[in-house]
Amino acid sequence: MLLVLDMGNTNITIGVYEGKRLLLQSRIATERTKMEDQYAVELMDLMRLYKLESTAFSGAILASVVPPLNHAICGAVKKAVGVTPLLVGPGTKTGLNIRIDNPSQLGADLLVGAVAAVETVGYPCIVWDLGTATTVSVVDDKGAYRGGAIMPGIQRGLDALAAGTSLLPQISVDAPDKVIGTNTIACLQSGAVYGNAALIDGMNARIVEELGYAAPVVITGGLGREIAPQCRSEVTYVGELLLEGLRLIYEKNQK
Repeated sequence: MLLVLDMGNTNITIGVYEGKRLLLQSRIATERTKMEDQYAVELMDLMRLYKLESTAFSGAILASVVPPLNHAICGAVKKAVGVTPLLVGPGTKTGLNIRIDNPSQLGADLLVGAVAAVETVGYPCIVWDLGTATTVSVVDDKGAYRGGAIMPGIQRGLDALAAGTSLLPQISVDAPDKVIGTNTIACLQSGAVYGNAALIDGMNARIVEELGYAAPVVITGGLGREIAPQCRSEVTYVGELLLEGLRLIYEKNQK
């Protein structure tokens, strides 16, 4: 079995593969104050919960955007399942030509998502990840990663509104019945869902104009399931995109 971990600023998304089949997907909180042993205990508890033998793992891979925790997570994985994870970074084989100003600055999550999107829809493609930050990546018609854009995450934006204003409450991100909200909660939901769907549509149009040719669009991330159906441009939602990308990169590096 293969253990894959995508460590973001808010959560560590964990997947277990048997061949190409995803056996489980789970999340634990990303907390900078936790020690290596604490993460190891959480991983071992997860294996027990899903009745998986820790000795059955032959490999592991980690993509991280929280470098200060890399050592602790790698050590925790070794203690929990007995293998040292491959850390996605410079020198990792991905099959993509990175054509940005400084390839070493490319976030591991963006790279992993692009690899999986190319496998899913081919290239060129446009990849959206709606997480703590909202990011878009562009792969051109020659299979080269060309760059993208970074925006504040949807949930973080809503949290900032609630924290910085006296009258705006915390809300769940659900699509309201109408774009024109008639109460505070509906207005916030409209902005979060329809506003971000329109942002994606608008950015897609500008990216295609700049590329000079059409490109399929893939959306992933925690809030992607809510936003994708509201986009007017054609999009494909893939919830496990980053986990699949980690599996693909692990296989490329075994060869």
